[in-house]
Amino acid sequence: MTDIDIAKVNAELKDARPEEIIRWALSLNKKTLVTTNFGPFEAVILNMINEQAPSMPVICVDHGYNTEATYRFADALIKKLNLNMFYYTPRVTAKRREVTLGGIPDIDDTVAHDAFTQEVKLEPFNRAMSEHQPEVWFTAIRKEQTPFRDSLDVVTIDGKTGLIKVAPVFYWTELDMEEYLYEKGLENEDDYYDPTKVLKNRECGLHVG
Repeated sequence: MTDIDIAKVNAELKDARPEEIIRWALSLNKKTLVTTNFGPFEAVILNMINEQAPSMPVICVDHGYNTEATYRFADALIKKLNLNMFYYTPRVTAKRREVTLGGIPDIDDTVAHDAFTQEVKLEPFNRAMSEHQPEVWFTAIRKEQTPFRDSLDVVTIDGKTGLIKVAPVFYWTELDMEEYLYEKGLENEDDYYDPTKVLKNRECGLHVG
């Protein structure tokens, strides 16, 4: 477990620039990674991390249902930033699922959709975390995205594992993100679809608990 004073740290980092938050997290000298889905505004945190820690492992769970545009965007950004990529995929391919299991369950079928989310996102994610064993996890979540995320903060700690979760752009708005992309000459990816969330303000489970 960590001895970080969460309340004190979050108070100190509330008005800090994302780059300063990243610098603080790196100063902990702990095993660190960043996750991404290559969706909207993901280039922001990936570029920020890359500027300070270019060899940091970048974890992406590819559930198999990304759009062609997202796959092309990811490939281009990986090459542009020379990211240290690690892809994790479900045990069952999307094509096999469509043929044998009926594809994506309706969001209103809670039991089936929860099982689907577990299989295509949570299991590969947990496998990634088990293999990499990070002590610090950088995420791109922002306060304004969902009611649940609004209840979080820049730094949170998993009560069971002690994993330190750091959200450098937590207090940034979409306008802040857009301005950063423009300033850095980075593309955005808007043609993104997550079958485990479906709705923009719905959680998929990675940040809950």
